[in-house]
Amino acid sequence: MSTQDTFVSHLIELRSRLVRALGVFAVIFVGLFAWPGGGAIYDLLALPLMNALPDGTRMIATGVITPFMVPMKVTALVAFMIALPYVLYQAWAFVAPGLYEHEKRLAVPLVFASTALFYLGVAFCYFFVFGSVFSFIHDFAPKSITPAPDIEAYFGFVITMFLAFGVTFEMPVAVIILVRSGVVRLEKLREWRPYVIVGAFVIAAVVTPPDVLSQFMLAVPMCLLYEVGLFLARFVGQGAEAAAEDKAPAGS
Repeated sequence: MSTQDTFVSHLIELRSRLVRALGVFAVIFVGLFAWPGGGAIYDLLALPLMNALPDGTRMIATGVITPFMVPMKVTALVAFMIALPYVLYQAWAFVAPGLYEHEKRLAVPLVFASTALFYLGVAFCYFFVFGSVFSFIHDFAPKSITPAPDIEAYFGFVITMFLAFGVTFEMPVAVIILVRSGVVRLEKLREWRPYVIVGAFVIAAVVTPPDVLSQFMLAVPMCLLYEVGLFLARFVGQGAEAAAEDKAPAGS
């Protein structure tokens, strides 16, 4: 088979896997839109904020079609998160034929771990961070004002926070990949520990609201997960060295 034919076959396979992933996403989206519905899903997403606000407080929508579009976006977000394992499986199935056996053995656990850690980061943000941050902001705010959060602004805030915590919880996977691929040695990453701590607080200050609590709740897990990645990378590095020894010619 010529190079051009191989390239075309890869494009056809990529299109096929993208169509499958989009199909699963569409089915989940339609199912969620039918039940429990976009409005109910948004109410669940807004629950941490509403619990922190005074009784009787309601959110507002400043746009004409915002009450319809924002719940649709939230439903799409939830559908994507549910379909994420299947999307990652399709990506894995596409690149797997080009990987060596030892790369496949490492890639499968990393795919599962990265998915689970992303979910864990989003759950940590929703169940622990939101309640603390919203209560802190409400207690800090002047009593002379009446809070009326906009639903679109809240959705944008939620997306930013979910991505920040979801990506942050990928820290162990990033460390393992860096060590396993040989980009950075484990000893060098240990030496970078003070810079990582400073960088964690800088990143937290940029992506989170301007309050100390939310910055602290993002920076501390980032530092702890970096340490977890350093600990796990020791075993991954040993496994890579053993695999290289197994491939070495006898008597070398």
